[in-house]
Amino acid sequence: MSSPPSGPVSVAFCPCPPLLLPQVAGRAAADTAGLRGACAEAVDAVLAARPDVVVVVAPDAEGRYGPGDGGDLRGFGVDVELPLDGGLRPGGRRTPLGLTVGAWLLDATGHAGARVGVGPQDLAGVVAGLPGPVVVLAMGDGSARRSLKAPGHLDDAAAPFDAAVAAALAAGDAAALAALDTAEGARLLAAGVPVWRAVGALLTGREVTGRLLADEAPFGVGYLVAAWQSS
Repeated sequence: MSSPPSGPVSVAFCPCPPLLLPQVAGRAAADTAGLRGACAEAVDAVLAARPDVVVVVAPDAEGRYGPGDGGDLRGFGVDVELPLDGGLRPGGRRTPLGLTVGAWLLDATGHAGARVGVGPQDLAGVVAGLPGPVVVLAMGDGSARRSLKAPGHLDDAAAPFDAAVAAALAAGDAAALAALDTAEGARLLAAGVPVWRAVGALLTGREVTGRLLADEAPFGVGYLVAAWQSS
């Protein structure tokens, strides 16, 4: 079992839809402007700790990603490459969408420092090996069943599920995140649940100050943004 980090940990929680990026959203970019602003505020808040490394964790990632790895937006009609840390290298791993959007968020705030990408199952092990302060960028969406036109159609349990996550984020309640129901999250197409659970498990037992910066569902998918500071 990995040892928990001994120093302070800061976490920015952000969603990872490709439409968050203006290059992809096009004329619909105005619909996600507020969400982008909230993400920028969350990322800026945690970067104030001046970390040596930012750990980006995404639900669609497995293993560890680092220098030379990166993704692109060509599948969304935009010829843009987004290295995770530095430039892309031949033979580098292709980052999944969650890490690719995370790299864009860090680039957008002007952060040029080192980054490592991980999956939820690898978060604790990677964080345990880092010198403090520790900064985590936790990527993940809420339920994709928030409306009739949502990707998963409407489920009446979707909004209450996301509301419970929002309440935990606002309260800095790590134990509540760690206890999220994975089966219900999967049923409601809440892709962020594995990441939220991993962050919750990492910080359970610590004093956490949380700020909820956004709670939206403009396309029938829950998008939550928050910033945490732990002692």
